[in-house]
Amino acid sequence: MPDLQLLVDGLDFGEGPRWHEGRLWYSDFYQGRVYAVSTDGIRETMHHIPDDQPSGLGWLPDGTLLVVAMTARKVLRIADGVATVHADLSGIATWHCNDMVVAADGTAYVGNFGWDIENDLGHPVSATLAVVRQDGSVEAGPSDLLFPNGSVITPDDSTLVVGETFGARFTAFTITDDGSLTERRTWAEVPGTAPDGCTLDADGGIWFADAAGGDLLRVTEGGTVTDTLTSPQGAFACTLGGNDGTTLFVLTAPHAGSRQAGAQDGAIWVAQVEHAGAGRP
Repeated sequence: MPDLQLLVDGLDFGEGPRWHEGRLWYSDFYQGRVYAVSTDGIRETMHHIPDDQPSGLGWLPDGTLLVVAMTARKVLRIADGVATVHADLSGIATWHCNDMVVAADGTAYVGNFGWDIENDLGHPVSATLAVVRQDGSVEAGPSDLLFPNGSVITPDDSTLVVGETFGARFTAFTITDDGSLTERRTWAEVPGTAPDGCTLDADGGIWFADAAGGDLLRVTEGGTVTDTLTSPQGAFACTLGGNDGTTLFVLTAPHAGSRQAGAQDGAIWVAQVEHAGAGRP
């Protein structure tokens, strides 16, 4: 496998990387900003959220940006530089909200920690996935998920696969015509890992950041790990993009949690991989 090359540094803690309109977009929890960075490392602030921690990103069919506000447990809609509440998830999320994937029809699927992981790491509490319709209405999706984190949707829009960080597995659901999730099944067990941000490729593999081991792994349905990419720091999120979709962007930091606030020692790295990105995000 190729080595990771530095694209840009100065992050506190990056999350939600998405390739969009020719640039990599990402959130920085503790800088309270959504950024876009070009392949030559030029970074631009796209939106500032001063009173919360931005996390998952996605776009509605009309191009409107959605951003997860972690501690408020809301999804924000950004239009003309102004943030308004798209959906309130406080009735579903039992702790901070986190990653999100948005389907082609505008339905968003949003995970949450489940419990105060930073102060009670050893006692996981399962969480419920929030299903947010394009109009902002919210309903409870599948429950009993152990920290639902990075998620992908297959190119035919038929299947959602979500990584369960504390379950060491990827769990799949069939997406019905109205965006609801049914037919729960295990897509892959990945024992000894903690799946965090992830991305799907055109050959059906999922690259994921292993929050436990700190590296990048590629797993296929059934649980075969086909590739491992060593990260210079702990890897917490990744996505595929670039001009031909084969650039793997990796967001790293020395640590997770609030100790990263103001640290500015995180980074984004890139590597060229075999298969291009597919599906969503």
